Amino acid sequence: MSDQVKMTPLDYSAERPAAKNPVKIMDLSLRDGHQSLFATRGRTEDMIPVAEMMDEVGFWAIETWGGATFDTMHRFLNEDPWERLRTLKRYIKKTPFSMLLRAQNLVGYRNYADDLAYAFVERAAENGMDVFRTFDALNDYRNFETVVEQIKKCGKHFQGCICYTLTEPRLGGEVYNLEYYTDRAKSLEDMGADSVCIKDMAGLLAPYDAYPLIKALKEVVKIPIHLHSHFTSGMSPMTHLKAIEAGVDIIDTCMTPYAYRTSHAAVEPLVMALLGTNRDTGFDIKKLAAINEIFEKEILPKYKHLLDDSKVSIIDINVLLHQTPGGMLSNLVNQLREMDALDKIDEVYKELPKVRKDLGQIPLVTPTSQIVGVQTVNNVLHDTPDERYKMITGQVKDLCYGLYGKTAVPIDAELQKKALKGYPRGEEPITCKPADVLEPELEKAKAEIGDLAVDLDDLILYAQFPVTGKKFLEWKYGKSEPPESVKAITLDDVKKKDEILKKAKEGKLIEAKGDEPAKSGNVRTFNVFVDNEYYNVEVDPTGDAPVLSVAPPAAAVVSSAPAATVPASAAPAAQTAAPSEPSSAPVDGTVLLAPMPGMIIKYERAEGDQVKSGDTIVVLEAMKMENSLTAPCDGTVQGIKFASGDTVSKGAVLCIIS
Repeated sequence: MSDQVKMTPLDYSAERPAAKNPVKIMDLSLRDGHQSLFATRGRTEDMIPVAEMMDEVGFWAIETWGGATFDTMHRFLNEDPWERLRTLKRYIKKTPFSMLLRAQNLVGYRNYADDLAYAFVERAAENGMDVFRTFDALNDYRNFETVVEQIKKCGKHFQGCICYTLTEPRLGGEVYNLEYYTDRAKSLEDMGADSVCIKDMAGLLAPYDAYPLIKALKEVVKIPIHLHSHFTSGMSPMTHLKAIEAGVDIIDTCMTPYAYRTSHAAVEPLVMALLGTNRDTGFDIKKLAAINEIFEKEILPKYKHLLDDSKVSIIDINVLLHQTPGGMLSNLVNQLREMDALDKIDEVYKELPKVRKDLGQIPLVTPTSQIVGVQTVNNVLHDTPDERYKMITGQVKDLCYGLYGKTAVPIDAELQKKALKGYPRGEEPITCKPADVLEPELEKAKAEIGDLAVDLDDLILYAQFPVTGKKFLEWKYGKSEPPESVKAITLDDVKKKDEILKKAKEGKLIEAKGDEPAKSGNVRTFNVFVDNEYYNVEVDPTGDAPVLSVAPPAAAVVSSAPAATVPASAAPAAQTAAPSEPSSAPVDGTVLLAPMPGMIIKYERAEGDQVKSGDTIVVLEAMKMENSLTAPCDGTVQGIKFASGDTVSKGAVLCIIS
């Protein structure tokens, strides 16, 4: 990197001599940037203002799709994921599009059947995707076979990923060592990969591990090497430079407003660091600055309420201890907060590596990060001194059966046996490719959804996300009204909200009316929190004493439910985001309660059904994982007030067994 190109003082913003071996850059702002920083809530309308400008920068590719975007768009933004791809393609015409494909998981959280996998890749390519960055959470490349065949058939770029993880503080050890990664890279090249990506999802790759790793990979494969390293730990900018010295071909970065924290390093400092060297990117820093101004002034203000401003530091050094990716970490915190158990977070950190080890030292990346995270929380909250893994999620059972693939080391035998006891597919784990035991899905999905799915794109969306997908299609085609929570906000909305907060801080929120009355002895004090702002408010009721009713917000969190035998009139009222509230009529029986907030996937039993203790009653989703909640006793199912897709809060009465 010492070779210098002669430049005039202002050449940093103008045409300059091309470098001998320029580093190629892929921008992640429109996908992983907003996924990492504000929960994938970036809307297509807020990408259009910068789209054409980003097309002029000279990026190797722009990541626009995949990962959590497909799920979040239809579930929380009332946007058609396929339409985003088509829309952005009309504005970005020169720069290739890249997506994050979870191999046989596609953009969901389990392995899907081959017919669905073939259809998804074909439609993604047809809608405008160019580069398919493909990874498997277990680095089991048998899960690549179906999607790679279709990627190649469509004539698109297959980028094979190696999920980077550690069993030691630094690269080495018996499992994830240099030999492991070079072996994985050779396997990808043999499969026909057009490039290999080291996917460092938690920012664990140290600079002086990156150098020998990239050197070794360049020696064993001929295809380009791409580095994806999150900023979380603070090491990625240093890691980038050492990787560049070692000869890495492509680096992932974000535009500055979407960079740092749990996202990625910013592109602009890297551009300036390489200026005039033989790895100079050739980017015009003025073009980048112009894009940033639009992001800062016109787009990010709409999302500031989603940014985590609870920490001053932009670095989380603890990630090196628990290896938990940022998105997973925020989900764990929110899950515990909704359960009034945030004080257990340190216990979760201690338990997490134990669960990961028991499950075969799996890398922590979607969906295995959620699998490990949810099970860890279950262990902390529900295990007893004489029993571990008291409540095992459905996804842990699937993992133990082999439905996600082969783990790096064997799963703990005792846990595997316990998880597979009574497992519907069988109690002996499979050793074949997971998709080999899956039945075709598209025809079944078509029969279920009927005419609501107008085309194949609709059908694919429903097949991967049957509950939320159906709800979205009803919104899309006017069968039901989308709630306010999924509608976009404008800058005017932001300004009005900011003005209210400003008045509140200045004590001008409510103008005085006439003479101020004297306080009575009934004054009550409340703590009020608005967007992380705290206010101490005194309320002096006049006339009859008011009745305050506060419904806590719902969150996607789940666990196996406890039971409570209650006398008449003692059942707690359930909170739900559904239009109808459950009845508060007196009940007499054993109540199945939601132990935490979640979304109803389906009821396995109906009103009036006879059940035995341990029979599955309802499946509840949390952090994209599912748990089967079972009958606490023998009896008859009564009092079902919820339906598939309803959101319930902690303590909701899911049913009564009488």
